[in-house]
Amino acid sequence: MNYRRDNRSSRSSLLDGIDSLEEGGLRASSSYAPEINEHDNDKAIESLHDKVTFLKRLTGDIHEEVETHNSLLDRVGNKMDGSRGMMLGTMDRFKMVFEKRSTRKTCSLAAYFTLAFIFIYYLIRMLGYFTLG
Repeated sequence: MNYRRDNRSSRSSLLDGIDSLEEGGLRASSSYAPEINEHDNDKAIESLHDKVTFLKRLTGDIHEEVETHNSLLDRVGNKMDGSRGMMLGTMDRFKMVFEKRSTRKTCSLAAYFTLAFIFIYYLIRMLGYFTLG
């Protein structure tokens, strides 16, 4: 409640000051205040215009980037579909090869020889490392 009284008293003191200025002959011209407001409004409009122009450029750049990424993703998707088809064909061929019993034995034999070759290669390499080191 005390705040309301202080607020009213400060308002009345401000208004008294204006009244005393007008009575003393120091009246503000009626065109002065609207010109300042109009000038401030023009500055604000120019500022908003600059911001809108910037946002339009920014959204245009974002739009171009999105379109580029969409086309890239479409190409990747198409290539993945093609790869999937190739993999399915390859898997079908592997199934046909492993269905035959003799082919399975041949593939197992080739795998054993490959593993043996890799083991011997690393063994020789390690022995050469220890003899030179």
